[in-house]
Amino acid sequence: MRISRKYAFVAAAAGVLLSVSAVGGAQAQNGDPAPRYQPEMVRALAASLGVTEDAAEQRLDQQDAQQARLAGLAKSGIPADGAFFDAAGKLTVNTDSAAAAEKVERAGLTARVPSRGQAELGRIKAKLDTLAAKRVPTGVASWGVDLASDTVTVEVNSDRGPAAKAFLAEAGKYGSAVKVVRGRQELVPQAVIYPGSRMTFNGYICSVGYGAHDRNGKEYLVTAGHCVEDLPVLSYDNVRFARATHTRFALGSRSVDMGVAAIDAGNSVATSVGTWGNSSPVAVSGSRRAASGAALCKSGQTTGWTCGTVGSYNVSVTYTDQHGGPDTVVTGLASSTVCTEGGDSGGAYISGNQAQGMTSGGPTGQQCTGGVNSRGSSYFQPLDDALSYYGLTLNTN
Repeated sequence: MRISRKYAFVAAAAGVLLSVSAVGGAQAQNGDPAPRYQPEMVRALAASLGVTEDAAEQRLDQQDAQQARLAGLAKSGIPADGAFFDAAGKLTVNTDSAAAAEKVERAGLTARVPSRGQAELGRIKAKLDTLAAKRVPTGVASWGVDLASDTVTVEVNSDRGPAAKAFLAEAGKYGSAVKVVRGRQELVPQAVIYPGSRMTFNGYICSVGYGAHDRNGKEYLVTAGHCVEDLPVLSYDNVRFARATHTRFALGSRSVDMGVAAIDAGNSVATSVGTWGNSSPVAVSGSRRAASGAALCKSGQTTGWTCGTVGSYNVSVTYTDQHGGPDTVVTGLASSTVCTEGGDSGGAYISGNQAQGMTSGGPTGQQCTGGVNSRGSSYFQPLDDALSYYGLTLNTN
């Protein structure tokens, strides 16, 4: 199957990446300056946040400007211990001293000296990961660093099992550094049997993610690891286009939900991707990680285009296998308020014009209603981690 670079895996493809065009001074055909952001992205974000389109565009401008200042701080050697956006879109930077906080404030950002901070919370979370690796804490849905609350947040579905009790007892030893939230739904990876699917393998379905290449120019698809657990042949429109080569996901084992597939000669994954009927294809310009609280959208074959915000990074979850298999602990994910459903796995997250990651999973039985502004939650595998691990470079437009 020959698929041109211009059209392969765009509007009709499963789980294609959503993006904002990088305009860089480009001119529209009528001579007017091209918009800074894809209009459909602005409308989607406005609907998701419940604000006007002008306010949504200002939010994206402010978000980019603040993250650029943060990057400048790092280059100038000013230490930061994590950063996050609040609900109003203001970036707060963690620092380790009043002197460092003053430098951050002079750069035009909000600073705080937290009681713990990202590094200390990361160490606590790592100890909980070690405990979970020895015994899967079935009933504990997820645990991860929440910078805004300065805690490791543990979400619990059920604490009746002995492994969950032991996990929570260990978490309780850290006192106020750990926050337990109860009443969460079980989580599952979101690959489901689906007739007439987009990206199919062995009777299952996932969503197409990102194209990337290695140092020799070999082309790969970067996707969720559980989509390619058995290293299957992948098909698009019932025709083979790739074969999985590596995955870090294994049912019942401590896993990371990233994997890659070698794309067959003559095929390609487009760098301009579709908006599920909302507009013409848009371009991806990079994979710079967005801070917690940043606005983002995702594209997946089941729910299309849905938007929300980044939650936390370095989150671990317990996935329950709906087919009766063992539970699986997955580490290294990011959480979000983006709504997803089964079959969205592997689909792409985008913030501004920067690719962020691939859908990993979400609550069982979650239904995304209301289109773009559907309320919900999901977890995604950060793209930058996958690219780094496999030594790949994202294909950009």
